[in-house]
Amino acid sequence: MAGNSSITRFGVSIPTDLIESFDSYIRKRQYKNRSEAIRDLIREKLVAQEWEEEHGERIVVGTITYVYDHHKRELVDSILDIQHAFPDTVIVSQHVHLDHHNCLEVAIVKGRPKTLKDLSNRLKALKGVKHCTLTMTTTGATLS
Repeated sequence: MAGNSSITRFGVSIPTDLIESFDSYIRKRQYKNRSEAIRDLIREKLVAQEWEEEHGERIVVGTITYVYDHHKRELVDSILDIQHAFPDTVIVSQHVHLDHHNCLEVAIVKGRPKTLKDLSNRLKALKGVKHCTLTMTTTGATLS
């Protein structure tokens, strides 16, 4: 659990073709060994579990990345209105001009999973938003 620095060793029986595929996976991702890759896969599933607990009290973090046409009438105002409706959720946002018509914005968000999903969905639904994705991560408090 969090804060525990001891190591537990265990054996796992895996079919040969599966371990060969896994070894290829870890080489492509430049892991030093199977243990590091397995630890990351376990952490990934634990983070996903944090996000599945939508009605829980757990606080998670993430990013909402979206591309939009800044020439669409009132779109920028709508984006700002939505962000201001979530003052304790949107920690910071970064705006980048991609070209004459398109902007990219990244919002770093923190809160309950349901709140972050609701915020992302509201942004995604705006006319003129061309792409929007919510990337989930963790505060790290529950991971070793």
